[in-house]
Amino acid sequence: MKNTLSPSAAIAATLLLLAAALVSVDAKAKVCDKGWECSKSEFCCNETITDFFQVYQFENLFSKRNTPIAHAVGYWDYHSFITAAAVYEPLGFGTTGGKQMGMKEVAAFLGHVGSKTSCGYGVATGGPLAWGLCYNHELSPSQSYCTPSLRYPCTPGADYYGRGALPVYWNDNYGIIGENLKIDLLNHPEYLEQNATMAFQAAIWRWMNPMKKKQPSAHDVFVGNWKPTKNDTDSKRFPGFGATMNLLYGDMVCGQGFVDGMNNIISHYQYYLDLMGVGREQSGDNLDCAEQAAFNPTPAPAASS
Repeated sequence: MKNTLSPSAAIAATLLLLAAALVSVDAKAKVCDKGWECSKSEFCCNETITDFFQVYQFENLFSKRNTPIAHAVGYWDYHSFITAAAVYEPLGFGTTGGKQMGMKEVAAFLGHVGSKTSCGYGVATGGPLAWGLCYNHELSPSQSYCTPSLRYPCTPGADYYGRGALPVYWNDNYGIIGENLKIDLLNHPEYLEQNATMAFQAAIWRWMNPMKKKQPSAHDVFVGNWKPTKNDTDSKRFPGFGATMNLLYGDMVCGQGFVDGMNNIISHYQYYLDLMGVGREQSGDNLDCAEQAAFNPTPAPAASS
């Protein structure tokens, strides 16, 4: 006996096939390509960084970086930042959560960068917050920052002092970041003070990736991808800008009350929000880390016998 579908069953089957086809088309439609800046990703369908952060804004944020008394004149520029960001926009950097969140994330990331590369102290012309990207490396390192390591042993003659947009210290960190960027930073740490795109890329990699398993990245805690555990909430760690400081610097600035180091980073972030037209009133909840326990506490010194 020949099996045939009833008219209603045939219509239902046809609708299911159409629905499946539409889901497939919709899934493909989510992948967009904006050329060199952002390609083959659903995130590229959003407004990307060059849509809301242009060269004049970069110049406003870092208005003193090329003055004669700055220490990295001619090094940092907008194109280097955008070229580095292009690698991470398809992964959500500046493209997660819509335009305003993208602007806030760029301001947050650059707030860290500006505060860590600033030479604006006290009554500096233009105010202390106008001097971000003044440095590209530590000027007078007190040590070589070499520690014994089986995986990332120090290269003879290399020094691992602070370099880059979020300064990298210690051979292990140069090794980890270089391995992930596929750049030989362990043997050539000097690359981070010779190539601004590479320096920004290393900093964005650090922003986008956790340094330990089962921990979030600074990106995740900022854009709301991270859900704190009970241990986190008991430690007063919540999503927001404050937790980005915790992940990047730990108890050097967090859990110490409202210390100058933490306040300075927050001030840069809010200053950049104002200059980008977002406004510091949009800084978000959990702005500080004054009472947060560190994600990665500094090891206590070994007791002497």
